[in-house]
Amino acid sequence: MRMEMKSNFLYLAVLILGHLLLPGFSTVESPPYTVAHLGPDYEIRLYMESSWMSAPVQGTSFEKFTKQGFHRLYQYLHGTNLNSTQLPFTAPVLTSITAPIQGTLYLVKFYMSGKNTSPQPNQELDLELEKWRPQCVAVRKFSGFAKDDNINEEKEALVSSLNKQYSTGKNRLGNDDSFSVAQYNASHHLSGRLNEVWMPVQDFTADGCPTSSHGE
Repeated sequence: MRMEMKSNFLYLAVLILGHLLLPGFSTVESPPYTVAHLGPDYEIRLYMESSWMSAPVQGTSFEKFTKQGFHRLYQYLHGTNLNSTQLPFTAPVLTSITAPIQGTLYLVKFYMSGKNTSPQPNQELDLELEKWRPQCVAVRKFSGFAKDDNINEEKEALVSSLNKQYSTGKNRLGNDDSFSVAQYNASHHLSGRLNEVWMPVQDFTADGCPTSSHGE
């Protein structure tokens, strides 16, 4: 019974998020950025200083552990914090992926709106607040569903495009093994889906990009 209630709660969370992230829903806030460079199948974005609430999860499945992290973030946004404050949804849901020696680390993140103070999460949620400095990010868009069997393919396509255009190495990637997947739609939203692969770039020479990218 407990597992069924948890599944129903998670489904409700995803359903609500889906309604908020429908195209044209203008009240959903996203992290501010400008396009520093537009490539043939990617773009370089300069993201401004921002804050993200992050749920760390270690495992082997992008899909499974993104859902687990999202569930904890959903609880935080709906009052499981020291102020019992309800906070607005933002877009996208961002899953950052690194592959250390022992298992893959997933950090599932929500952008924290600059219009609200971020209350401290309750301890049992195991959430962390990340502060991002201005940084440039290479972005590749893709449609359909972001899944375990296609996210690495999309990441490799982005790496290939960047290596072809910037063979001199002056615009190098920060870490080829680390990337993020941004999802803008819920699972029940079947058409017109938008996903993105993000990779930080270092020493990109386009106007406005810092000489070196910094995350937290």
